[in-house]
Amino acid sequence: MIWIELALTGLTAGFLAGYLGIGGGLVLVPALTFLLSRDPATSAYAIHMAVATSLSTMLLTSLSSIRSHHRRGAVRWTLAWQLAPGLLAGAVLGALIADQISGNALAAVFGVFALLVGGHMIAGRAPVEHDRPAGVLANTGAGVVFGAISSLVGIGGGSMTVPWFLWHGVRAQQAVATAAACGYPIAVAGTLSFAWLGRDANLPGSTLGYIYLPAFAGIAAFSVLAAPLGAAAVHRSSPVLVRRVFGGFLLLLSVRMLSGWPG
Repeated sequence: MIWIELALTGLTAGFLAGYLGIGGGLVLVPALTFLLSRDPATSAYAIHMAVATSLSTMLLTSLSSIRSHHRRGAVRWTLAWQLAPGLLAGAVLGALIADQISGNALAAVFGVFALLVGGHMIAGRAPVEHDRPAGVLANTGAGVVFGAISSLVGIGGGSMTVPWFLWHGVRAQQAVATAAACGYPIAVAGTLSFAWLGRDANLPGSTLGYIYLPAFAGIAAFSVLAAPLGAAAVHRSSPVLVRRVFGGFLLLLSVRMLSGWPG
């Protein structure tokens, strides 16, 4: 049964990663927290493992999504490279913070973030475009902030990078595609950091630091299959309705997380 749950979670997360540019972590973290909290061997570190495993699956999901967007010529690589150093540094910082706080505190951080993102998605307000593109320094600084928050809650950062790009005049499809590319340095730095930070935790042998390897394998396989479908769909339709439905889901999820997960 666990593999069916992982497959469905991976398919959903992969599609949303490609379609909305938000990364699958907003689905993966709560789903994995629930699954891992049911096992006494992993329940004590359930959300830390969920965040770490979510980031690790993006190592594969991001590549699949990036490839699909790149084939359509939609990735603004210059922008992605400008944000990359900040994203890498921020992701390490976020993992260090996550390692130092309790599971309940980390769940609360995720709940607040889901609440903010869900409200924004339902409101559907397009960012007001800036007069000119962001400079290298601004993109680097933004990358540090985006990378830290993303690593702390186990996401690819698209919920922040997409509005940032739109605000600076990048076309919607290119903003989503470039956000997908920006998720990869977050995934790399976050995965390596959580693998190192969790090495002394009392966890089962099927882990690499905080990363739960069976979940990584199961989810990654199916999310890779679904990410290109989402990337293709975003170029053929307006995702406004899906964004609002998913935003409502995030609001409900945030209430659950803030009420004390997984109690």
